[in-house]
Amino acid sequence: MKYQRFVALGDSCTEGLDDLLPDGRYRGWADRVASALDAPGFRYANLGVRGRRLDQMLVEQVPSARALEPDLVVLFGGGNDVMSGATAEQLEQRVDEVVRAVTSFAPTVAVFTLSDISHRMPFGWRMRPRIEALNSAVRGAASRHGAILVDVEADECVHDSRYFGPDRLHLSSLGHRRLAGHLLSTLGIPFDPAWLTPLDGTAASASVLDHWRWLRDQVLPVAYTRTRNKLIGRQPGDGFVPKRPQLSPLRVAR
Repeated sequence: MKYQRFVALGDSCTEGLDDLLPDGRYRGWADRVASALDAPGFRYANLGVRGRRLDQMLVEQVPSARALEPDLVVLFGGGNDVMSGATAEQLEQRVDEVVRAVTSFAPTVAVFTLSDISHRMPFGWRMRPRIEALNSAVRGAASRHGAILVDVEADECVHDSRYFGPDRLHLSSLGHRRLAGHLLSTLGIPFDPAWLTPLDGTAASASVLDHWRWLRDQVLPVAYTRTRNKLIGRQPGDGFVPKRPQLSPLRVAR
């Protein structure tokens, strides 16, 4: 199928962190998918905003997407819901509401599961039950509402640190490329097979010093910022706007 009006919804992963272009802008899986879909008449909007939860996407992004009358909507979200401690019941409700809403106006909707971050960080196992609950909710909502499921939970890249950025949460350029490959493969759209080709060799194992630097440079600053923002009533993502709020022809570095 030829898609001409592609809208991406989501959080920082949809925005493109940590897939930097030479000029400092973020690219990400959605831009890469758009590059594979690009053709005369094709237009693309990216409404993803870092830090946003599924319930926020429902009220902030979904109405904007509806107004754009897309023929393809792709949603990547839920990670911030997991990180903020949402219960299994909350995850089930939020996923169902947003998938039901998007499938009510878009003829083709694709949704992602999340990989298990517990493999990549100390004490990450504590989030595993919520990740499993989120993925179960995504699978159920996709089945109920007719969305296309891109199930990456068991993808082998979860064990390879080269697919992830310094914080071990956001995807690296290689990770965004791989995620785009999974989506395009599921949609039956031609793409560069190298995007899904396993990387040569193996990533070096993290040492105790690596874990300490990660804690010092990545975890503690984020925890401090989140605590400070909570005290002043500010939420992650406040002050940021979508990088492509309107459908427009693709103009990104290839």
